[in-house]
Amino acid sequence: MCGIVGAVAQRDVAEILVEGLRRLEYRGYDSAGVAIVDSESNLSRIRRLGKVQELAEAVEEAHVAGGTGIAHTRWATHGEPSQVNAHPHQSGDISVVHNGIIENHEALRALLQERGYVFESQTDTEVIAHLVEWELRSSESLIEALQKTAKQLEGAYGTVVFDRKDPTRIVVARSGSPIVIGFGVGENFLASDQLALLNVTRRFMYLEEGDVAEITRREVIVLDADGNQVERDIKEAEVSHDAGDKGEYRHYMLKEIYEQPMAIQRTLEGRVENGKVISSVFGENAEALLQQVKHVQIIACGTSYHAGLVARYWLEEWAGVSCNVEIASEFRYRKSHVFEDSLLVTISQSGETADTLAALRLAKEMGYMASLTICNVPGSSLVRESDMAYMMKAGAEIGVARQKLLRCN
Repeated sequence: MCGIVGAVAQRDVAEILVEGLRRLEYRGYDSAGVAIVDSESNLSRIRRLGKVQELAEAVEEAHVAGGTGIAHTRWATHGEPSQVNAHPHQSGDISVVHNGIIENHEALRALLQERGYVFESQTDTEVIAHLVEWELRSSESLIEALQKTAKQLEGAYGTVVFDRKDPTRIVVARSGSPIVIGFGVGENFLASDQLALLNVTRRFMYLEEGDVAEITRREVIVLDADGNQVERDIKEAEVSHDAGDKGEYRHYMLKEIYEQPMAIQRTLEGRVENGKVISSVFGENAEALLQQVKHVQIIACGTSYHAGLVARYWLEEWAGVSCNVEIASEFRYRKSHVFEDSLLVTISQSGETADTLAALRLAKEMGYMASLTICNVPGSSLVRESDMAYMMKAGAEIGVARQKLLRCN
């Protein structure tokens, strides 16, 4: 549930970073922090246990200034909720924030301690900071050091790094944890969710699995998992600017309950003709692919899984097509049979559900005829990696408690 925000700009970015964290508060967290460096390499790191507001007050009181910075809200996984375990973490001149879990952190910690590094926290994230600091000693650039570090990490991570001695750039690596880059004019940003940046930009690029990127004020360079420079599409955000505001409602869940009629309207608008969903909304080749389907395998987690159970009744009763529904984590870890001309359907609000995404990748190797995702986030991993996609257009999920996902029904 952690949140990441970063910025490289000519103006002071403290308020942008803190506001970005506020927009991610719905995720749940126990601590928050920022690290900001100015053009003269002066570094300010402030961390607080508790709410973002406490961090905001500390940042304002300290008169933090600087054009390059990273910020984070943490949900404790390794080490108790405390200021010392809060992000960003540091090693020498290196500052790091991280979403996800490094599964081999204990082995890496032992290795780094042998090299003389002293750990201040109980987190898995601190090993990233020390590894980058170590690899930078023998690397020509920070992005090269992060590439070397990423090859040693096992698990899921979206991690962002900057070097105090070079305040002109930040670097980021993505593996299993989403990272989006936001494009401004003479300034660029990054976050774990585009919602954090809608007050400063509406142009976004999603990093793909294994990508490493370098971000400066005027340029974004992306390297794929093989180290090749690649271009990723830049898209305009469809989410409304005030998607993160509660408006007149007491909490987000209540707001989203009242939004359901509008969300259903958006989901169906322009997609139904003569009582049928227009096949072209699934993609260019959807009609030809769907005509070949003899069986449907639905894979999802949580409430999306329950939506899939309802869909099974509809598919078998009205479409006359056999259908199985399985929890994504179960599908991943058992050997299953692939029926002839079988369509794989994934359901996910975010398009980044780890087990569902892993199941899709496994299904491609198993020989499914095609894949379709029902999703709410354009540009997400499931949308990019599926053959077809039906976008729910339900609006940003803030309340979490199944209001958006129920709209799959």
